[in-house]
Amino acid sequence: MDLGFLLTGLLTGLREGVEAALIVSIVLAYLAKTGNVRHFGKIWLGTALAIAVSVAVGVTLFVTIGGFEGAAEQIFEGVAMTIAAAVVTWMLFWMRRTAANIKAQLHERVDRSLTEGSVFGLTLLAFTAVIREGIETALFLLGQATAAGTQATSTLVGALIGLAIAAVIGYALYRGARVINLRTFFSWTGVALIFIAAGLVSYAVHEFVEAGLITVGTSRAFDISAVLPHDPAAGPAGVVGSILRAIFGYSSTPEWITLLAWVAYVAVVLPLYLRPVRPSGATRAPEQRVAGA
Repeated sequence: MDLGFLLTGLLTGLREGVEAALIVSIVLAYLAKTGNVRHFGKIWLGTALAIAVSVAVGVTLFVTIGGFEGAAEQIFEGVAMTIAAAVVTWMLFWMRRTAANIKAQLHERVDRSLTEGSVFGLTLLAFTAVIREGIETALFLLGQATAAGTQATSTLVGALIGLAIAAVIGYALYRGARVINLRTFFSWTGVALIFIAAGLVSYAVHEFVEAGLITVGTSRAFDISAVLPHDPAAGPAGVVGSILRAIFGYSSTPEWITLLAWVAYVAVVLPLYLRPVRPSGATRAPEQRVAGA
């Protein structure tokens, strides 16, 4: 079991799981508050269907990657990691933009479903709300598992642990416990995911170099393998290097192009993510803020 890939999977599962759990807990709490507990089953059905579809998508893509060989495999892996990095980047900024009024939006959708009296309205609401998080999780874990190679199991085990913790947090949120400050949680995990996504970008560029698609900047930028190798078999320093490699895409012998890709991604995405969010309108009531969900 590789600790680095275990941690990346755990962080991904925890972050994405909490987002999905937050959505489900808000809907269930609102149904309970309005005397519609009898509709809980429809929410659980939609959630279960979304999870099943997400797992099917992830397994199908992972098996598809295993069916390629040689340059085709390297290209497909590079594309998969690029898509995973793009998806998590989009997800981070989407959550950053919509977090302030997600609770009010969900309440409005629940009211609409109850008013229209559609049998499957609430099921569809839960499915569409959770499937986005599920597909994002599947794609991001696919990229991480592809980068992990033979240690892909470590990533998946970490993800399951993260999802289990997220489920506990979701139940606590439904019961009204402030187990964590969600605004702080999403901010810090978002920063961590940016560095993980940067690692996926550098992995993807490396795969394109190996496949011969990129021929510029392929010379070695530096070699510090004698100080901090990324091979766990090289002793304690190698273990540290392997953890950094799993989490941040570190390499003791990077090509110039992969190093520049990593630096460019962080230099562009991190400042944009950390800049203050402009209020979209009048100051919202406390109950509409994610931190108070």
